[in-house]
Amino acid sequence: MIIAYLYTMKPTGDFNNRWRRVASTIYRKPVDSKIFGAAELDVTRLEAFINTQRREGIKITLTHLFVMMVARCIKDEVPQLNVFFRRGKIIPRKSIDAMVSVLQADGGMGSVIIEDVDKLSLKSLATLLNAKIKASRQGKESKNMQQKNILSYIPWPIRQWFFSFYKTLTIQWGFTLPFTRLKANIFGSYVITNIGSIGLDTGYPALLPSGNMAFVMVLGGVKKKPAVIDDQIAIRRVMSVSVVLDHRLVDASHGGKLLRYIKTCINNPETLLNNSE
Repeated sequence: MIIAYLYTMKPTGDFNNRWRRVASTIYRKPVDSKIFGAAELDVTRLEAFINTQRREGIKITLTHLFVMMVARCIKDEVPQLNVFFRRGKIIPRKSIDAMVSVLQADGGMGSVIIEDVDKLSLKSLATLLNAKIKASRQGKESKNMQQKNILSYIPWPIRQWFFSFYKTLTIQWGFTLPFTRLKANIFGSYVITNIGSIGLDTGYPALLPSGNMAFVMVLGGVKKKPAVIDDQIAIRRVMSVSVVLDHRLVDASHGGKLLRYIKTCINNPETLLNNSE
């Protein structure tokens, strides 16, 4: 009787269908819920587009473009990527916010958050992201990043106990710690990190345990490689891209939609100039 009742329960929307409820139960984050994927992308046209924009005064890099492409893909094609986990349910986020990794002056890693990325023009994104990166490298962390660094001030082993308490209270139960402002969805919708800038060609990212986000994307190095273009061998600029997805929140099919959207943008970079503001 109970089994028959459970079987006939209706899904509660696309964000919490039957499989999502099962996945969020059987997988733990981030130990065994990770889906890895990788692809090589021809960024020859994209780099030419960057050079054109830089000559016109818009200081962008591949990182800027991928931050924007991912945000617009989430908005237009795959809103399922813009979610977080709370109290056994998949919760859609109210905005599309990107966390971007930043290489600090001392060689360490920091990060900045760009809110409402999908609403920004390319010029506005460039101005905002460049300013935040500069401030981060000067030691001026945002409030979100200051909260992230709270753990560094807590002595071991209390640090480990506090983190376990924090994960249970905020990520699993969905409460906010008043004295820290830490909550279940504080670190943005997704992470973009460019390891090509530090000399690595390919890398497989880690899901930030406290991030509570659906995926992390890594941009690798760019190299010249032969490719077949119109049945002719040509030298192209190729970059590796890898991604890890939280299988509790999304499936590989969502990552496939993301990749297809990015490929379309790469082949038509002028569409990124469409003003979303």
